[in-house]
Amino acid sequence: MSSLSTPANGGPEPLLLLLDPVARQTDGESVRIAKDVLCGGADVKVAYPESPSELDRVLSHRGRRRPVVIGSDLALQRVLQALHRQRELGSDAVGVVPVGRAEELATARALGVPGEPVRAARAVLSGAPRKLDLLVDDGGGVALGGVRITGGGARRSVGRTGGWRSLWAKLAAAEQANALTSEVAEHSPRVRVEADGRLLADVHRPVRLVQLTLPVAPAGAASDGSGVLEVVVRAPGALVRARAASVSVVGRGFGYEADGRPVGPVRARTWTVHPGAWELLLPAA
Repeated sequence: MSSLSTPANGGPEPLLLLLDPVARQTDGESVRIAKDVLCGGADVKVAYPESPSELDRVLSHRGRRRPVVIGSDLALQRVLQALHRQRELGSDAVGVVPVGRAEELATARALGVPGEPVRAARAVLSGAPRKLDLLVDDGGGVALGGVRITGGGARRSVGRTGGWRSLWAKLAAAEQANALTSEVAEHSPRVRVEADGRLLADVHRPVRLVQLTLPVAPAGAASDGSGVLEVVVRAPGALVRARAASVSVVGRGFGYEADGRPVGPVRARTWTVHPGAWELLLPAA
């Protein structure tokens, strides 16, 4: 069950602190510091959800509390995924204090979240919400930074085995196992790629890479509302670049990575940019 606590002092914006237990194992001191700063400046409830249903329940009963994640990019993605599923993604600005290994925090850093726990916690308390784009697929998944399709399916990634009781770690483990046991046999997948209806690649020619990237605004600025993603398709002897609002990929079976998280294989998937779909608390300019 989740553990909830409320500090005595109140704040203008009550917070729901979603704490990834893996972050405590990776860097417990940073977690403690961030939690102390947040509890010292706002009315805070702390939750440790341990299943998808529990995360849904905690978020659906948060009332006026803003969700704040202490953990990795994957922990943030899981919360946004749950909010998207509940159709409440844009109802509250989301805060994040990045805690984890450097490679697990790349997206948060790119979005402008301070890497130091005290500064990140202060941005949650006194920062400004900024609208950001989100990549949403027709299977209900979300991606903050981008998607990659490469030969051999999703990349093998090393799991964190210690204390795998957190929601994000358990789901990541299941997805990795599914991807690794169902990898596409071909070194280079044969897929049809269309960007806003424009054909970029077809099944008669194998591709080495399909990469979809959400552009990051300078200095964590808000979304410009353009709603486009950058597309790169690499094939033997060819390189195609495009910008589009929607990209569709069809093939016999291909795995992909969403923000480094392995998914699939699937036979078809369409990704669409949702401009300004969510708000992130960032340091005020």
